[in-house]
Amino acid sequence: MTDLATIQPAIARALAKRGYEKLTPVQEAVLAPELRDADLLVSAQTGSGKTVAFGISLAPTLMGDEETLPRAEAPMALCIAPTRELALQVERELSWLYGEAGARIATCVGGMNMTTERQNLKRGVHIVVGTPGRLRDHIDRGSLDLSAMRAVVLDEADEMLDLGFRDDLQFILDAAPDQRRTLMFSATVPTGIANLAKRYQNKAIRVSTAGEQKQHLDIEYRALSVAPNDRENAVINVLRYYDAKNAIVFCSTRATVNHLTARFSNRGFSVVALSGELSQNERTHALQALRDGRAKVCVATDVAARGLDLPDLELVIHADLPKNQEGLLHRSGRTGRAGRKGVSALIVPYNARRRTERLLADARITATWARPPSADEILARDDERLMGDASFEADIGDDEKAMVAALLERHGPEKVAAALIRLHRAGRSAPEELNDAGPVAAPGGTYAERAPRGEHTPIKDAVWFSLSLGRKQSAEPRWLLPMICRAGDITKADIGSIKIHDLETHVEISGAAANRFEAAIGPTGKIEKNVTVTRLDGVPAMPARSPRPPRARDEFASAPAREAKTDWPSDDDRREKPKPDYAKKRPFTGGKKRDDRPPRDNAYADRKPAARDDIPANATPGVWPYDDVAPAPKPDFDKPKAAAKHAKTGKGASKSNAGEVRSAFAKDKKPKRDKPDFKAAAKPAKPHRKGPSADAARSGTASDAGKGGLKRKPKG
Repeated sequence: MTDLATIQPAIARALAKRGYEKLTPVQEAVLAPELRDADLLVSAQTGSGKTVAFGISLAPTLMGDEETLPRAEAPMALCIAPTRELALQVERELSWLYGEAGARIATCVGGMNMTTERQNLKRGVHIVVGTPGRLRDHIDRGSLDLSAMRAVVLDEADEMLDLGFRDDLQFILDAAPDQRRTLMFSATVPTGIANLAKRYQNKAIRVSTAGEQKQHLDIEYRALSVAPNDRENAVINVLRYYDAKNAIVFCSTRATVNHLTARFSNRGFSVVALSGELSQNERTHALQALRDGRAKVCVATDVAARGLDLPDLELVIHADLPKNQEGLLHRSGRTGRAGRKGVSALIVPYNARRRTERLLADARITATWARPPSADEILARDDERLMGDASFEADIGDDEKAMVAALLERHGPEKVAAALIRLHRAGRSAPEELNDAGPVAAPGGTYAERAPRGEHTPIKDAVWFSLSLGRKQSAEPRWLLPMICRAGDITKADIGSIKIHDLETHVEISGAAANRFEAAIGPTGKIEKNVTVTRLDGVPAMPARSPRPPRARDEFASAPAREAKTDWPSDDDRREKPKPDYAKKRPFTGGKKRDDRPPRDNAYADRKPAARDDIPANATPGVWPYDDVAPAPKPDFDKPKAAAKHAKTGKGASKSNAGEVRSAFAKDKKPKRDKPDFKAAAKPAKPHRKGPSADAARSGTASDAGKGGLKRKPKG
């Protein structure tokens, strides 16, 4: 038992009851006396016991020198996790760790009943565990009080930043009291985590274990090279070969998760799915089924790549390659936890080999390259497990002796053994037959050097096939090759030369794969909607090109005339003739007719000056020739039009004589001519009914009509 003198007594008793005989390196590192009240930035490899580590580190801050925690008035500690599953797992770990201290722990995670969480918080809790979004909702609604907060823990902080929780984290940390401890635990410390630590931690101490910089020794990495169309079959064979108690198959999309879950279920595997589209209740039941043994395989997206701890998880399969080294480390870290051994298998299509090598090199991982287990290897492994079953080593019980004797007497030992083998194989899925995926890496983990691109290795017993498309259909080897491999169930190594002609394409396939290729495409020979494959006899000959028609120099002349014409210009004459500059851009004229005339220096040079009687012919331009000559006279305002214009505007006259100008213009103005009103004459005026001069109005006299007979009666 590790010396637990520096741990709180209640925590030490809980560890002893749990069966802890030795603490992990990260757990021992946080027990240093100088780290008792300090802010910590802890980085350790996944599966190293970080949850128990920060639980031990929080005990002095929450309990002091007391044996148990005081009565909970307001939450004293806050633990933030990136996913619901990880938050629930942290709550389970802290429950048994602080069970002897009388701690009350509540969870606040998305997908759960918010009213129930609010009621739990009102009853009083010591530690709150939740996800960033739901914690922020409780703070906004006032149901989560952070006034008495003594410590805040960010578990898997780098994952929370990757998932876009930066704003929520900053809001929660800003709402917490300044006098608090801030502990950040993460497998890696990228730049974002370092910047967050500088802003919200007070002189944080960096804690990193020795195992952080080297490969996880409890995990065996295997890179299995397969054909692209054999990835699913390879996953099935890996599951059958290892026959692990629990296994996780990681996929990149939810659609792939649903597809593989349906296929594994049809093949007899007890499988569950785990992805972001499932409800929290469905995800909880899936994880519980793995822990209870009701399910053995979990098909999941990267939502299960962080923090999940399944005790019996022995195998991790990457059906889709991870995007970066962090994803590879966190996926693989679900196995090989707390001293247990595990296997991480990468399903590598042969066209993704180089990318996988770079991924492993960036993660500082040395993997064993091989092919997936074949059907014969899987059956042999099943027989080994049967022979090594512990049931054969146990003694025969008293209640079993009679049945054993009866079976041997009635059927004999050989039939009993055969029946045992049949029962052992009955509940297992049959292995898949895999194609050859090309060369495998050398024992050192690297592939042999590729042959130069110019060299071509001839194929033995080659068979030629013709495809009904060619150069005119934009046929190219870069998409023809994957199409042929996918449709014909063959690999790149089975294909030799590809010759593309105008209307057809000839493909060379090895004799061993030719029959398999024909069986895969079927009797119709169609591999795509408009592509048909036909088997050829022997090596096809290169189709001859149709001759090019001769070019006629004179298209409209007859043949005899062309032959008789001899005055063609020589090559030298044609070479000396300058060619027009078609590249010269014509100026834009705005839709008007373009003026091809060259520009002139003086546009007014050809204009004749107007004759002036008052200026001598020999006068200097720009100089007035006579001082006594008065300038041009002002406009004559006596004219009607000019006078009217200046009378209205007042221009050309001073203020003193402006009125005189207007009056003079008014005198000269002709009187307006009266126009006859034909409408009024044609239509007689209507007399007023009660007017005394109605008869006079009817007679049409203007004088009588205007005296009031036609006046209207005023209203009112």
